[in-house]
This record gives sequence, structure tokens and C-alpha cells, in this order.
Amino acid sequence: MNYLNEDIDSLNQKLAQGTLEADQLAQDTVANIKQTDDQLNAWITVQEDAKPDQDLDFAHHKLAGIPIAIKDNIITKDVKTTAASHILDNYLPVYDATVIEKLKEAHVTFVGKTNLDEFAMGSSTEHSYFGITHNPWNLDKVPGGSSGGSAVAVASGQVVAALGSDTGGSIRQPAAFNGIFGIKPTYGRVSRWGLIAFASSLDEIGVMSKRAKTSAQVLNVIAGQDEHDSTLSTRAVPDFTRFIGQAVKGMRVAVVKEYLDAVDGDMHDVIEQQIAVLKEAGAIIDEVSLPLTKYVVPDYYIIASSEASSNLQRFDGIRYGYRSKDAKDLLDVYVKSRSEGFGEEVQRRIMLGSFALSAGSYDRFFRQAAKVRTLICQDFDRIFADHDVIVGPTTTTPAFDIGSEIADPIKMYNNDILTISANLAGIPAASVPAGLVDGMPVGLQIMAKRFDEGSIFKVADFIERSNKFYEQTPTGMED
Repeated sequence: MNYLNEDIDSLNQKLAQGTLEADQLAQDTVANIKQTDDQLNAWITVQEDAKPDQDLDFAHHKLAGIPIAIKDNIITKDVKTTAASHILDNYLPVYDATVIEKLKEAHVTFVGKTNLDEFAMGSSTEHSYFGITHNPWNLDKVPGGSSGGSAVAVASGQVVAALGSDTGGSIRQPAAFNGIFGIKPTYGRVSRWGLIAFASSLDEIGVMSKRAKTSAQVLNVIAGQDEHDSTLSTRAVPDFTRFIGQAVKGMRVAVVKEYLDAVDGDMHDVIEQQIAVLKEAGAIIDEVSLPLTKYVVPDYYIIASSEASSNLQRFDGIRYGYRSKDAKDLLDVYVKSRSEGFGEEVQRRIMLGSFALSAGSYDRFFRQAAKVRTLICQDFDRIFADHDVIVGPTTTTPAFDIGSEIADPIKMYNNDILTISANLAGIPAASVPAGLVDGMPVGLQIMAKRFDEGSIFKVADFIERSNKFYEQTPTGMED
């Protein structure tokens, strides 16, 4: 089973008509993953015995019987959940994350867990205990991160949709690098219960797929109330699919000068072409400025690393996960288990966060970063007072070569400069394919005010229908 030319509607229709059996669909999906993943390494766990629920009601459940991939930092009961880390490489959870419970109620078929940067800390899916994931457009290129495995599983046609998580661009950047659609909803739209925490005030679960409508259909299921998550909004969840196919005429679109200035050459031309398409369709285009853009990278890494150092204290070699065999006393258990269990990038961020939160540094770093975050939120509020969406490039470059940036953490961190401000502000943001540069996909980022994912779906669907990028398929995989 290859999903490159399928979406949820087409699969649902075939299942309802009986021309496709849910059992066979699950088996064929697993078989295709096993056949193609040696090249890609998109998966950590494949459920070879994956089976759909019985007596599926295809008329009332659009997702019934349809296989979906889950990023391996989302808790799944009795299915190994590792966060791509040695410290959790044999962890079997005893409960499901809320998003998994909601998908089970929709009778989705689960086929496995996808690869990521360890604990979602990275922009390339090179920081995984289980090896590097490869971009299906060019196997020598990174797929982006941290949701690189989910992005590759969709882009290569292994599944029709996948869940990812986004702390600073970890859905949108790999979506851009792999030529698919990926959305990070508003902070508080989707429950984080059961998401292994990286930075709790920034993390958000979202959806990746070939088409915006597919992501809207999945988001309809996973969004909404949950008594376990006190940060979840009480707002009613609209039917996101009703925004698909709506006109963009009359929409006020802001183009951020600092974002366009961050790209040049062919990439700049591709983004400008998509903006021109919106203008031709009757959207009102304004250039605006976000002068604090130059501060978002250091601001984000202080806040995210500080929260990570706090969240990862629970991995201590005592209650669950990896424990060093060389420990001679209690201190050894803590120190050696964490030193051996965590990878280099995770240790780097824990150390950075611990320093920022220390008694002598808290006021100089974390408190100041929190103040800058407030100013960033105010800047977005100012723009959204007069505009429906902000558009611009998702990334500063197409996918880069594997190994080319991993030795330079600062260079790697700067890859996130165009995406992390949406997490700091808590606003929804997505990446939709804009075109190709040097044979590799690039994405157009769309941001909207809090809880206005509908405007994002409206613009993304219009861009999709205009450039029809979804008809293109990755060119880098071997037959």
C-alpha cells in the first residue's frame, strides 16, 4: 500500500464501498513500511500485528480503519515509547496519551511509532539513539526535525497522516523539508497529556499529511477537552474542514520583512511567487516588521532549555528507564544513568537550562527571556489586530546535507529562527509546500491569531490547489 495518491476521503470511500478491506489495508501498510524503511529509517517501532477494530462504522467515523503514524514521544499503552533515547529504549507505558484515546475512539489503526531527535531536541533527526532518518527526496539530506520520522513516513507514502510535536518548529520545518503540510495548532487547542515533555509552555501536538484537508480531519478528532490538562482551552472546537475550499479574497495578509530578508536567491523567488498568487486571488498584501525576530533564537533556547532541565529530572534511573550497571551507590545511579542514557544534545540543553535557572543567573537570563517573550507576544497581537494571517518562508534554506551542521550547535539552532516565535507566542502556524529549489521542497509558513486555525487551513488549501505540489512525489528513493 502506497499512500502518495490517497487521502482520508478516498480511503474512507473505498472502505465504505468494500473495495478495500481494513484488515488488508493494515497488512499492506506494514508490508510497505518494512519494504521501504531500510532506506529511510523513519520508524522506531512497527506493529507487525497491527489490526483495525471490528465492526467499523465508516459512515460516522472518517478515520475508521485508516493507519496513522505516531511520533515516538507520544505515550501509547503497551507499545514501546522511547522518545528516541537510550534512557527509555525499553519503556512500555501503562496508559495512552489523550490524543491516542481520541484516535482510538475514532477507530484509527495504529501501525507504529516514528523516529525523532532525542526528546524532540533537534532540527534534523540526526540526534536519535536509533539512527539517522533520511529525506525521501534525497537520501543524503536531513528530513528536518524533530518530527523527521513522521514527516518522512507521510512524504514517502508509508501512511496518509502522522502525529508530530512542535516545540520550536518541529512539525513545520520537517514538513517544509519533505514537501508536505504540517500544522502546529494554538497552544491549548490539543491536550498535552501523555506527550513526553520537552518544554511544557511551548510543546504542542499537531498533524502532518500530504493535504491540508487530511490534517483538518485528524485535528477535528484530537482537539478539544481533557480533564487531565489544565492548560487546555475551554473553547469549542470548530469543524476545521469547513474552511477547506473557501476563497482568500479580501483576507489581510501580512508579509514580515525580517522573514523575507532571511532567504535569498531561488528560495526568495519561490516564496514571492506564492505571495503573488494570493494577491492575484484578491488577498490584500501588506509588508510588516517584527523587529524582535533577531532575539527569538536566544530567547527560545533559554526558555526551552530551562524547562527541559526541569522536565528531564524525572529520568533518574530509579523509577523506570535505563539504569547504569556500573553504579556503586545512589549518587552513581543518578549520575551514570543520566550520563549514559542521555545523548550529547540532550545533555547540552539540560546544562544550559540548569545554568539559566541557577541562583546567580536566573535574573540575568530566564527572567529577561520571559520579558522578551511577552514583547514578542505583543508584537504578534499588534499585527493580528489588522491582519488575518502572516505568511513567509518556513525555513531559511532547503534540507541540508546529513552531517553538515551537527557539529555546530549554534548553526543548527539558527535553523529555527523563522518558526520558534509562533511557539513563544502560542499562536497556530503551519507549513504548506511552496515549490522546489535545487530539487528539494521548500515551505510557505502561515501563522494566525490564537485559535484561528481556520484561516490557516483556508490559505493552505488555496495554495495547494494553486500549485498542486501534492501531485509531485519524492525522487530520491531507490526502486
